Amino acid sequence: MRILILGSGGREHALAWKISQSPSVEQILVCPGNGGTSQVPKTKNVIAASSDFRDLVQLAVAEQISLVLPGPEQPLVDGVESSFRKVGIPVFGPTQLAARMEGSKAFSKAFMERHSIPTAKFRTFPSSDFDRASEYVKSCGFQVVLKASGLAAGKGVLIPSSVDEAIAGLKEIMINNVFGAAGNEVVVEELLTGPEISVLAFSDGYTVVPLPAAQDHKRIGEGDTGPNTGGMGAYAPAPVATPEVMDRINREVLQPTIAGMRKEGYPFLGMLFTGFMLTPSGPRVLEYNVRFGDPETEALMLLLAEETDLAAILLACVERRLDSVNVKAREGVAVSVILASEGYPGSYEKGKKIEVGEVPRNVVVFHAGTSAAGDEVVTSGGRVIAVTAHAATLQEALDAAYLGVDQVNFDGKTFRRDIAHRALADTSSAPKLTYAQAGVSVDAGNSLVETIKPFVRATRRSGADAEIGGFGGVFDLKATGFKDPVLVSGTDGVGTKLKVAFETGIHDFVGIDLVAMSVNDLLVQGAEPLYFLDYFACSKLDVAVASRVIKGIAEGCRISGCALIGGETAEMPGMYHEGDYDLAGFAVGAVERSLILPRSDIAPGDVLLGLSSSGLHSNGFSLVRKVISISGLTFSSPCPWKSETTLGEAILEPTKIYVKQLLPVVQAGLVKGMSHITGGGFLENIPRVLPKGTGCYVDASQWELPATFRFLMKHGGVEPLEMARTFNNGIGMVLVVDDTVVTQVMQVLREAGETVYRIGEVTDKTGVEMRGLDAWKV
Repeated sequence: MRILILGSGGREHALAWKISQSPSVEQILVCPGNGGTSQVPKTKNVIAASSDFRDLVQLAVAEQISLVLPGPEQPLVDGVESSFRKVGIPVFGPTQLAARMEGSKAFSKAFMERHSIPTAKFRTFPSSDFDRASEYVKSCGFQVVLKASGLAAGKGVLIPSSVDEAIAGLKEIMINNVFGAAGNEVVVEELLTGPEISVLAFSDGYTVVPLPAAQDHKRIGEGDTGPNTGGMGAYAPAPVATPEVMDRINREVLQPTIAGMRKEGYPFLGMLFTGFMLTPSGPRVLEYNVRFGDPETEALMLLLAEETDLAAILLACVERRLDSVNVKAREGVAVSVILASEGYPGSYEKGKKIEVGEVPRNVVVFHAGTSAAGDEVVTSGGRVIAVTAHAATLQEALDAAYLGVDQVNFDGKTFRRDIAHRALADTSSAPKLTYAQAGVSVDAGNSLVETIKPFVRATRRSGADAEIGGFGGVFDLKATGFKDPVLVSGTDGVGTKLKVAFETGIHDFVGIDLVAMSVNDLLVQGAEPLYFLDYFACSKLDVAVASRVIKGIAEGCRISGCALIGGETAEMPGMYHEGDYDLAGFAVGAVERSLILPRSDIAPGDVLLGLSSSGLHSNGFSLVRKVISISGLTFSSPCPWKSETTLGEAILEPTKIYVKQLLPVVQAGLVKGMSHITGGGFLENIPRVLPKGTGCYVDASQWELPATFRFLMKHGGVEPLEMARTFNNGIGMVLVVDDTVVTQVMQVLREAGETVYRIGEVTDKTGVEMRGLDAWKV
């Protein structure tokens, strides 16, 4: 491979140094390079006729370049990628459209808002709208940061300490044009607090692979004082970027960013360099950059494992196969210390002779603002040298780096002696962790208990006062009046129907589902539900969402006549995606010993009665979601069979609870057995109540297949028999009754408001024979 690197800084020197170690690289050209890049093996500096992209392309073609690696952001924002693409030379870097993520802070903030990527609250104003921007600063209610939207060489950010300072800052940017065209738009955003980190991640537009997080030092002076610079040092990995933090960054920011850019038509290829503030609420994006960072890159190149082939990674990215190569960091810590010219970041003299002595073996001296002057190397920029070291520990790396600093000399050498001071701070002064900082809010849990107490009290019944907050729930079985009771218990969940609740934001019905699935199972044993307990698990407790769910649970208990006597709310950071939760329910009922179902006298000739369902109930939702995904509809689409509501609302219709309708006929001894039609449909559930050696037939023509199920058959191509083994198909409960009492049972149920059908009979042939399925064809 022949690689062309564009740029002249310490970043470009570090990249050339690492790329040169690749056995697949024949030569590296750095344009224009610096006084150090030409000393790298396989590397030479080249000068294009001009900075015009056409001259760069002409140079690349003449030198038979295989791949171009732009260092700074400006060429990428200006569209250098397309210039090389037109002549068939791939570029490790984004298109001009994708480079807007760095070129326009207004654009990137709007992107984050569209894709729910965590960042500071913000508003964007054109420079002509000074008055509105000033009013926003006065009324927003938080301390602000002012950012020039365009590229301003890393200096287009103001952090005012008061409203007056903020308005003065707006005037400087919007009226006095201190940042030039970069200030044509201004982003006014909330000031975030916490440690800052930088995460550099390779991407081929599909896969994203982050490197260890780094922390840099922007201020010129020790103790983070003085004006901002391009960066006075960096170290990686940053201790504050724990595995948990990096996992959140990957899930909540990096992957959604790459997916969102691809979805919007400008997939990102290159190095996504994201600045984060680690706030008490989690990582928040400060800004995107679309290239390798400086001085982070100098440290990260030493942190890459020896066997990690940087050239192979770059090539894999441009060929859209990043997942085929290994990106591995080695153990230990890398540190870079920047040596700057006296006067930087203000005016400074150039041409100072640089002398480099013998440095420790684990130290590399990367040149930045240097140039060759005959046999000497002299200063030619503000940031002159990046002395970089790798060692097993941070302190050892710092000691080596500062030994290296002592071996580099030029007049006016300026550097900070406190690089990594945040990581080395005395642990006694570090904030002490609390349970809340670990992601668990005891206060939120207590708030939830107080919120749901009125809902719970509404489920009182004989045997329970429905008061919660103790260690366990108490139920007085004697108070229920049973003479010879047998306890029956059941437990269940709601399954992937919860995914629909998450996506639609409708959390009011899944609690009813949770109760229904358990109490209907008690009912088929002939039992009256007595009490219920719930389990609600989440990553971070949202009291508003949880209270809506538990209000539904209480409503399900009220409908079924059982008391909600307790539950557990488990907040488990890292176990679930943020915003997700899981549910489990446990119900206990009682039945007189003589009325336990199913009875042993079920026999061929007994009749099957079907009670209508309210919809899908709570089973088969993995298939339901799959069908909807290929139908061209979304959960927010108008429902095809119920136009006054959305599709999501329609399929979230809660599971029907049959307790109050069926208990009278059960306790009168009119029912021999019952089957709750859940997962497995008719084929799996009805045989569970039939004696050995018997079966049944079900005639599907005896009731109208509801529109919900016809939709699934039509759009999913689901065969009728598959429907019968998966869904309830409009029949949520099946009763087995003697032929002599069919009319009586149907009359009682209809008077109770039930829709009931005669759908089949018990036979002497095992299994379930489905008849009349032609009636379901769509």
